[in-house]
Amino acid sequence: MVQLSVNVNKVATLRNARGGQVPNVVEFALKAEQFGANGITVHPRPDQRHIRNSDVLELAAAIHTEFNIEGYPSADYLDLLRRVRPAQATLVPDLPNVLTSNAGWNVVEHQQLLSDVVSELKSFGCRVSIFMDPNPKAMEAVARTGADRIELYTEAFAAQYPTNPAQAIKPYIEASKAAQAAGLGINAGHDLSLQNLGYLVQHLAGLQEVSIGHALVADCLDFGLKNTIGMYRRLCQPLTY
Repeated sequence: MVQLSVNVNKVATLRNARGGQVPNVVEFALKAEQFGANGITVHPRPDQRHIRNSDVLELAAAIHTEFNIEGYPSADYLDLLRRVRPAQATLVPDLPNVLTSNAGWNVVEHQQLLSDVVSELKSFGCRVSIFMDPNPKAMEAVARTGADRIELYTEAFAAQYPTNPAQAIKPYIEASKAAQAAGLGINAGHDLSLQNLGYLVQHLAGLQEVSIGHALVADCLDFGLKNTIGMYRRLCQPLTY
């Protein structure tokens, strides 16, 4: 069973648009867990435009499943993770002004930075995942950082999937095989939805976890949170023979 981690950034975006505590990020996360989510993901950004550091602390104290904190390894991010010590840290190469994650790491260029950060995060118990484009040739360099997993950046898959799913998945299969050969686990995330998740799960052997926020929160408007979590969970079941 592929694990479903629900990214609650968009819940915070809606709350912040009006102020106050509606919708309540912690309550949403707890209900997502109750309805079957295997984990909760957040990506606090320097401008605090959606998830705030205070949200991270409140979530860490309240949730019962795996907590995954994404972010660029700045001093502020690392300080927050020292305080929270989540189950998983996902390192992304985002600059402060980007709207959303839009590329994986150039691991060779940032080898020393990533190696140092991975070592520190693992010293206080975090599993570390590195956000990556589906580039098979980069996976040995990722392994040299000491990271435990990669998170495959699936925007390109999602964009091509409606017209050519077989071609869309091909580079991800190759990258996944190379990652596993290098001893890395496989996560995936970005633009995954009810339309494309099932295909990814059925064709990407070794996939362990998906992180989904934007589409899942939007689907709650049509189906409600309980039904939406159930629909995504069913798509996370690989084929059995």
